[in-house]
Amino acid sequence: MAENNGDTILELKDITKIFPGVKALDGVHFNLRKGEIHALMGENGAGKSTFIKVITGVHAAEEGKMFLEGKEVRFRGPKDAQEAGIAAVYQHPTSYPTLSVTENIFMGHEKLSGRMIQWKQMNADAQELLDRLDADFKPTDEVGALSVAQQQMVEIAKALSMDAKIIILDEPTASLTANESEKLYGIVEKLRDEGKSIIFISHRFEDMYRLASRVTVFRDSRYIGTYDVNGISNEDLIKAMVGREIKDMYPKEKVEIGDVVLKAENLSRTGFFKNVSLEVRAGEIVGLTGLVGAGRTEVMETVCGITQADTGRILLNGKEFNPVNPKTAMDAGIVLLPEDRQKEGLILTWGLGRNVTLPIQEDVAKNGMNNEAKEREISKKYLEDVDTKAVTIFQPANSLSGGNQQKVVVAKALAEDGVKGMKVIIMDEPTKGIDVGAKAEIYSIMVDLAKKGFAIVMISSEMPEIIGMCDRIYVMCSGRMTGCLERNEATQERILELAMAESKEVSA
Repeated sequence: MAENNGDTILELKDITKIFPGVKALDGVHFNLRKGEIHALMGENGAGKSTFIKVITGVHAAEEGKMFLEGKEVRFRGPKDAQEAGIAAVYQHPTSYPTLSVTENIFMGHEKLSGRMIQWKQMNADAQELLDRLDADFKPTDEVGALSVAQQQMVEIAKALSMDAKIIILDEPTASLTANESEKLYGIVEKLRDEGKSIIFISHRFEDMYRLASRVTVFRDSRYIGTYDVNGISNEDLIKAMVGREIKDMYPKEKVEIGDVVLKAENLSRTGFFKNVSLEVRAGEIVGLTGLVGAGRTEVMETVCGITQADTGRILLNGKEFNPVNPKTAMDAGIVLLPEDRQKEGLILTWGLGRNVTLPIQEDVAKNGMNNEAKEREISKKYLEDVDTKAVTIFQPANSLSGGNQQKVVVAKALAEDGVKGMKVIIMDEPTKGIDVGAKAEIYSIMVDLAKKGFAIVMISSEMPEIIGMCDRIYVMCSGRMTGCLERNEATQERILELAMAESKEVSA
């Protein structure tokens, strides 16, 4: 039996999990207190997901012990963990989209009278749970019609319906807007105040500082340490996570800025944005930021020919340009790296090499047939240029971490440049959902691209990276451009002020 001082609810000691050829966890430790929000951090591949699956009974550890409220437990499967009061809410909700909120909440533990499901009682109980979470949807709503944030609330309500004492939140803010994240913070704090114990997994430092009292770090499948959040610096935490110092988290360098490459003048699209003007020069990294619904992505989709503006014009190298479709934009030298790299940037079941050469297949082909030797040569070069960590160009994209998947998307853009000559690279949330070490590598790639004369637009919701990486910053609110800040005058407070300044409107 573990030593239990009455404060600890969950303790794991010397947990080792081995898969064929891989030690996914190597003697890790963890301690969770009652009524605590405890952050779990580490790079992709550090062992966090495997560790959570051990706690929830999905995997059985080969070595080590787990104690719940001082008593050793061994779970034979997820149902054992649920019955013991442990529930997990994952980054991508695991709900049934065609079923109602009530059906999802009570799936597997329906309220019965004999063999009859008590729908009236279940709907009433579901409403009570949703009220606890301040939800703005109904128990009878279809889950597939809800936003990601709302679907996460359904998952949390399901955990509460099973009277979970320990709730694990796995990257819950990765797909949320700033407003949605703030609402989630409030829910998590409310659960803590009700006596629930929370394990909060995240790559985002702001999540940890906002919520957690302690943070445990894993690296390379090993336990590195547990720290009081108030007692560890950013620098020490990064070093614990990546095993080295990242002296320049934002390695922005002074690059010679050239002529204006891309210019938008008074672009409007009914219902999305109005009178938006901006410009970006060769060698310049321009930030585009704002709150949810600001219209940032929508403006850039118009520039890339995905949608069409109602009024206004686009100039490329000083000449008026009308991108009637994405191919027109790509042929002219404008490439978009989409926010959702898995759905829109990659074909996950394809090999890395085929993903990289996908936009230039007509140039790779020989006599109407795919030239595999040339495809291998091109993809290998560009994957190496961005330092993609992969065993072979033939392994599927879904086998890589988020950071390395983003590098493949960048390599694809560079392959286009090698054939078509790219001028403008638009990066939509390029570091979303990737760890701190991979972020630093993506930033370095951006600097290298700027040095080569690319005009770069970075759309981002993360103000620290916008401030750290951009020469100029455009801010949008409710479809309008409300400000343009030079690098030396940008602060988080000033950006936030402009992001909420609906009445203002500026030109490039």
